[in-house]
Amino acid sequence: MKFNKLSVLVVLSTLFVTGCSDDDNAPIIDETPIEEEPPVEEEPPVEEETPDAYENGILIANEGPFNNGTGTVTFISEDLSVTEQDIFNKVNDEDLGNIVQSMAFNDSIAYIVVNNSHKIQVVNRYTFESVAVIEEDLLNPRYFTVSNGKGYVTNWGDTSDEEDDFIAIIDLEGHTVTNTIPVELGPESISANENYVYVAHQGAYGQNNKVSVIDPTTDSVLKTIEVGDLPNSMQWDAQGNLWVLCGGAPSYAAEETNGALVQIDATTNEISQTFDFTTIQHPGGLNIDGNELYYALAGGVYSISTDATELPTEPYIDGVSFYSMTVNEGKLYGTDAKDYASQGDLLIYDLETKTLTNTLAAGIIPTGVYFN
Repeated sequence: MKFNKLSVLVVLSTLFVTGCSDDDNAPIIDETPIEEEPPVEEEPPVEEETPDAYENGILIANEGPFNNGTGTVTFISEDLSVTEQDIFNKVNDEDLGNIVQSMAFNDSIAYIVVNNSHKIQVVNRYTFESVAVIEEDLLNPRYFTVSNGKGYVTNWGDTSDEEDDFIAIIDLEGHTVTNTIPVELGPESISANENYVYVAHQGAYGQNNKVSVIDPTTDSVLKTIEVGDLPNSMQWDAQGNLWVLCGGAPSYAAEETNGALVQIDATTNEISQTFDFTTIQHPGGLNIDGNELYYALAGGVYSISTDATELPTEPYIDGVSFYSMTVNEGKLYGTDAKDYASQGDLLIYDLETKTLTNTLAAGIIPTGVYFN
């Protein structure tokens, strides 16, 4: 087929126009690389610290059956909704020993004094995991306190020997007895302020009427103060005075004597005042809440202000009988040992309304209530 010149020109013109039109209308592409924004790092979720199993609540030291079996510790949650029995065995898979006499705290550590087993179980007070056991150089240990960076434990010694009683000094880091202080017969309750350690001598299976004053810098007895017969409990008031409650010799003793409430001025270590009960009155379980002292007597709980001038004549709460009692933040915690062989109870009273608000199960012979 032949093309004339005109046809060729038309074709070429068309191709030229089409080519120019495509180039002029082509999109403009920006080839500059796009900088990507760095990914936003998400902050990890804040983990809330959960309290240890026994951090918030009440601990009850249960003596356990005498001469057989083991003492225990009961835990009750702060809101009273949870009760766990025998928490030491649950955590450590072993028994505490016989008899659980008392408990004391120092920072995160709890010292559980086990009398008949002649030892102190040292545990973390919040997890109850065992830290150490102090077994050497203790003989019938009773109560524990801390002063000047050391532990002090009352010991009855051999109960057939009235002259071997002592205070054991505890190294709180090494958990060992480092020394002992010979003291008068029957050291029982022990307490300390910033200057001295005070020991009430109830008399073990005998009778005594003294409070020893120990200097924790020299670990020596500075003096003994004669109070009433059988001093059984001590408390500090807001002014720094030490109050000592003495039960007096009971009716079955060779001679029955009256109880007494004694105030000691801790700056001079002299008696500042004494309230005498009648011969047949034998009070026990001294506690303090604010400026009010509380004690148990003859089926009632009595209250007396620290600035009172005479003993009350009527009970604050009547018709109650406790194995032991503790007052804390407006509530009274009394233990009921029942038949001394089966599970006891913790009874909680509101001190303002004087009413029983809760009854909770404890172990065998609940003897001490402590707040964790």
